[in-house]
Amino acid sequence: MAVVSMKALLESGVHFGHRTNKWHPGMKPYIFTERNGIHIIDLQQTVKALNAAYAIIRDSVANRGIILFVGTKRQAQETVHDEATRCGMPYVTERWLGGMLTNWTTMHKRIMELDRLEKMIETGDIERLTKKEGLLIRREIARLETRLAGVRTMGRLPDLVFVVDVSREDAAVHEANLLDIPIVAMVDTNCNPSNIDYVIPSNDDAIRAIKLLVGKIADAVLEGKAMRKDEELEAEAEAARAAQAGAAPVREVDIVEAEEELGDEALLGEATLAKLTPREIPEVEEEEEVEVETETKEKEKDKKKPRAKAKEAVVVEEEIVNEEVAEAKEAVVVEEEIVNEKVTEAKEAVVVKEEIVNEEAAKAKEEE
Repeated sequence: MAVVSMKALLESGVHFGHRTNKWHPGMKPYIFTERNGIHIIDLQQTVKALNAAYAIIRDSVANRGIILFVGTKRQAQETVHDEATRCGMPYVTERWLGGMLTNWTTMHKRIMELDRLEKMIETGDIERLTKKEGLLIRREIARLETRLAGVRTMGRLPDLVFVVDVSREDAAVHEANLLDIPIVAMVDTNCNPSNIDYVIPSNDDAIRAIKLLVGKIADAVLEGKAMRKDEELEAEAEAARAAQAGAAPVREVDIVEAEEELGDEALLGEATLAKLTPREIPEVEEEEEVEVETETKEKEKDKKKPRAKAKEAVVVEEEIVNEEVAEAKEAVVVEEEIVNEKVTEAKEAVVVKEEIVNEEAAKAKEEE
């Protein structure tokens, strides 16, 4: 099942790229066509890339990973702040400070300094200083708060970096590449995708497109956290069961195991064993063989069931993708018709204006 439908991507304007004269050749595989001097992004590839990024971020968070959201452009600042706060992950919405990742030890020291200065205000120690010193400390707190507010909860380097605009956040991309940190990014037609590990081809200028994709990435983080909680609960339950099993009396278990291990030779005497006919033993062996065969058949059936379910799920996903592709093509056709109608209306308006101008010129000549 796709994370986002084609219809939602079309309505948000994710398919609109930059002008053809500003494109980057590296984005050629992700471009569907060109309309009125603007590149149109292939949304089918966008859906696949978003599904892959969603799964990677979810699994990383499930394994206690940290995702750093980066978006300093005006269109993305509010959205990145809200979504990162919603999913409880660090973010950078103001200017990217040089060395945020490569010089993380110094950045962490500045965060500790910010905590120390804020404790001075909470405890009232700042009142013991002069008025000028207190004012300077408050200015320093405000400056550090604006620059480091989003990364105060990040105790170590992130496992993944999510970037909204690659060309604007080139410093963040460069530092992540130096430290071999994987990058998931929204890449427009004017950006270089070579330094990005997981490319999501999309419009990175429209506010609605940014809200849609950043929101889905935050949903992936929340889903990963839910998976992690479930695993922790299961581990606690297993530990409790193991503790209960260890506290149970051992004597009863030993007695039961000893009774199960005793066979006919230990329980029966020699005389009774001699009287047993040789036919009774093969019958028991045949019954055991039949039971083993039935168990193997049942296991094979159980193995085949998930395969059949997986095949059915793949078929259903293919049908959904085909339907979404058809809807996208219909939407593109409708957009082309609307554009053609607007062009014809504009041409008619130009013709009418030319006629009016000619009439006015003729009247002016007659009056002269």
